[in-house]
Amino acid sequence: MAKFKKKKSAPTPESNDSKPKIVDDIDVPEIEKSESMPNNSKEPSKDPPINDAAKNEKDKKLSKLFWMRIALGIGAGIATTFIFEDIEGEERRWASIGFMIILFFASIIVAKAMNMQLPSSDRKKIVTQGIGSYVFLYLFSWIVSYTLTHLGDTATGINL
Repeated sequence: MAKFKKKKSAPTPESNDSKPKIVDDIDVPEIEKSESMPNNSKEPSKDPPINDAAKNEKDKKLSKLFWMRIALGIGAGIATTFIFEDIEGEERRWASIGFMIILFFASIIVAKAMNMQLPSSDRKKIVTQGIGSYVFLYLFSWIVSYTLTHLGDTATGINL
């Protein structure tokens, strides 16, 4: 049941908003806030609270997944140069991009096998953790390794 307070101070004379509302010559009392809900949140969280040890373990696994994808991107980019050596032209590009996508899906399967206990709001992190770095490092390492291995094939004037 709500408790009622009576105002002890007189209303501010210049402000219309701070004057008490009078209905039939009776002051309308203020209602105290309920103490069951915290002041800073209006709606309770649907996720269970996570203790520090579980959060620390989750962060370690997400960090491990990130660095695994970094290493996979660099290694796969270099390997692509030699795997698709026999394919010429446009087919080499599409085969390499398909290879990159297949390896990324394989890393998602490995991430799911890591048994990360993520709250429902963080379920996308298994897919999104390190995806940009993976793609750009894959492409960068593929381009650099291809350029370095085929540097002497073209008439650029640079001989190694």
